[in-house]
Amino acid sequence: MHKAAIQIKGLSKKYNISHQRNYLALRDSLEGLLKNPFAFLKRKNKGLLEKEVFWALKDICLEIKKGEVVGIIGRNGAGKTTFLKIISRITCPTQGEVILRGRVGSLLEVGTGFHPELTGRENIYFNGSILGMRKKEIDKKFDQIVEFSGVEKFLDTPVKRFSSGMQVRLAFSVAAHLDPEILLVDEVLAVGDAQFQKKCLGKMKDVSQGGRTVLFVSHNMTAVRNLCKRTVLLESGRVAMDGPTELVTAAYLDQNLSLKGFVDEKEISGKLEGVVRRRNPTILLKKVTLLNSQGALCNAFRSDEPVVVSVLYECLEDIADLRVVVQVVDEDNNPVIISQNSDREEESELYLRKRGLYESFCLIPANLFGQRRFYISVHLLNLKIEHLILNKILSFDVNFQGYNLQHGEWAESILRPMLDWKTMLREARG
Repeated sequence: MHKAAIQIKGLSKKYNISHQRNYLALRDSLEGLLKNPFAFLKRKNKGLLEKEVFWALKDICLEIKKGEVVGIIGRNGAGKTTFLKIISRITCPTQGEVILRGRVGSLLEVGTGFHPELTGRENIYFNGSILGMRKKEIDKKFDQIVEFSGVEKFLDTPVKRFSSGMQVRLAFSVAAHLDPEILLVDEVLAVGDAQFQKKCLGKMKDVSQGGRTVLFVSHNMTAVRNLCKRTVLLESGRVAMDGPTELVTAAYLDQNLSLKGFVDEKEISGKLEGVVRRRNPTILLKKVTLLNSQGALCNAFRSDEPVVVSVLYECLEDIADLRVVVQVVDEDNNPVIISQNSDREEESELYLRKRGLYESFCLIPANLFGQRRFYISVHLLNLKIEHLILNKILSFDVNFQGYNLQHGEWAESILRPMLDWKTMLREARG
């Protein structure tokens, strides 16, 4: 019977978070101690002992087959790194068990498994020994490790003098070349440059095709889709979804979205980022809406019709320099278009706002987008005072209606504008 490389049964991890309920200044502490010492100490000890139970992971059950490449995705704080630390036996679970069939190589944080005082050369042997390799095995792979990492010039330099990128290059090279049956890779690859990330993804593909198992944690959905056929989505320490990568990544990207074509003040309040003044705010973002050219609510457009973004906001006081910014991004949050209410210095009066309720409209012209899904982010700035951000809060789909280039790489173009062309006969040929 074929056994799984990793079996996870009822895995849970609990942390106790201590809170001191009340903070007292030194003057207040001395005053309370002198007035009633026993009552003061009893109240203080009670505040110090107040604890909150936090479950970083709760009842996770998974089975990962040998040779499978599985993506682990989720928001910050969803439990991804805790999950990998338990599998790599850095952290002990509170409940449940993890069964591993094979040697584990892990790359969880910059510098993991390295001693800062040792040189790069010494750390290759040190890290390899931690992974359970004999010296002869490391010797055999040594030249490949150094060549892949690209740090041969600094091989006899202490690792503490390496940049974070150099540490990542060497650590990944060691973990990938010393033949672990199971390879765990966290978001640490984001530290490396684009060329090295590409090399890493290629190496992980080679590792998986050699029958080894890879768990890959990343916020880069393009990398996850390119590398993994199966993906697990974690939410608040639980498995929210486990299935084909395309379906799971699409669900993850839509988590923060309103699919109604608008978000109102109630939804916005829980999703605002940036410099938000909780006391005495100067601006309120009340509603963001997607409209078609007729002013109707819409979240699916033909490429030959414009997209209108409406931003409803309230100025709670007179504001001298208010900017309304609309940004169109792709699914990996790469900016496609960004525009603010005015880019001309001579129109600076457009930044002036008296106290009141306003609605700004941004018209994105027709015949601009290719066929795909786009996302809207909104920024509202009272310059140097308050900056409200709604990241990827709405999405809209574009159905391309233009010229017949529906095949190959052309069909994947983000922008496919209708441009003016002219053709002139320069010389007739007999």
